[in-house]
Amino acid sequence: MRYGSSLLVVDIIKAVASQLIVWHHLAVYSPMSDALYPHATALTDWLYDYARLAVQAFLVLGGFLAARSLAPSPDAVVETFARGKLLHRLWQRYLRLALPYVVALAFAIACAALARSLTTDPNTPAAPSVAQVLAHVFLLQDIVNADALSAGVWYVAIDFQLYALLALLLWSAQRLAPLTGIRAGHLAVALCGGLSIASLFWLNRASSLDPWGIYFFGAYGLGAFAQWASRSPRKAWWVAAMAAAALIALVIDWRSRILVASLTALVLASGAGARFSLKGMAGTAIAALGRISYPVFLAHYPVLLLAGALILKLESDSVAINTAGLVAAWLLSLAAGAALHRLTEQRASSPVGLVASR
Repeated sequence: MRYGSSLLVVDIIKAVASQLIVWHHLAVYSPMSDALYPHATALTDWLYDYARLAVQAFLVLGGFLAARSLAPSPDAVVETFARGKLLHRLWQRYLRLALPYVVALAFAIACAALARSLTTDPNTPAAPSVAQVLAHVFLLQDIVNADALSAGVWYVAIDFQLYALLALLLWSAQRLAPLTGIRAGHLAVALCGGLSIASLFWLNRASSLDPWGIYFFGAYGLGAFAQWASRSPRKAWWVAAMAAAALIALVIDWRSRILVASLTALVLASGAGARFSLKGMAGTAIAALGRISYPVFLAHYPVLLLAGALILKLESDSVAINTAGLVAAWLLSLAAGAALHRLTEQRASSPVGLVASR
């Protein structure tokens, strides 16, 4: 199979980042990794400390794909919101995220209940309350300090907030243009750039803000600007401005997460419009992993939790058994993500999500 697309670079980033997150959670939460730690200390430490930075790539991709859907170029904002479709777009976005998300939550609750019957591992979530479930369904769990039902669910809530922020800024640009006499595209760049700079330089340095989208908008905004740069005849100027903003942010306060986000945005800005291809199994694998990255992100933790409970039940310290358990948990996570994709995402319209299929 030959796989060629102007968005191949997007699928590569999604595929790699989603796998890093799965293995990060295997290193953090799985009792199998504890058994293997003396034999693979450096690798486990790296997965524990650094693989989680892949979330930053997701944030940038979210902004990139959201801008691609809402306003492929800044001036396109006029047409996008000409009839005041802000609330409609937000509702569509919620549905797009929530359909696989709610199914995954139900799966997580069921797997946690089964895991509790097998083991007393403290990492196993307790039975949830109705209020806790409702907080998750409405993406408010971190805002109301509800215990997470699954690893990574915070990200879904943040993704929706970020999309809403970007849509609100673009809608505001379209509305303000007739009143100010300034082109809507210029206002869109100014508004999005202003909030991105505020996030990169100040807001992202206040950890108390991490339940809110503004904390992450620097990375998300870089993604939106990467989309606009990739379509602009003045790409070099856009890329230079993005690089300068990222560099200043890092000089102000060095953050590895901002470095990863910046590099991802620059790769997208420079390479998203290039046409290149992968042939055979490599292209097929990248396409498949990119397509199921969002459902894998949602479904992998319950699988890891259940696999870990089964291994604990065996009470085995065998390196071979625990290694096989880790590999099996990883493969089953991919299978669960593929099943969730078939069950929910293929029925959804307008796939514009961050890690969802494009």
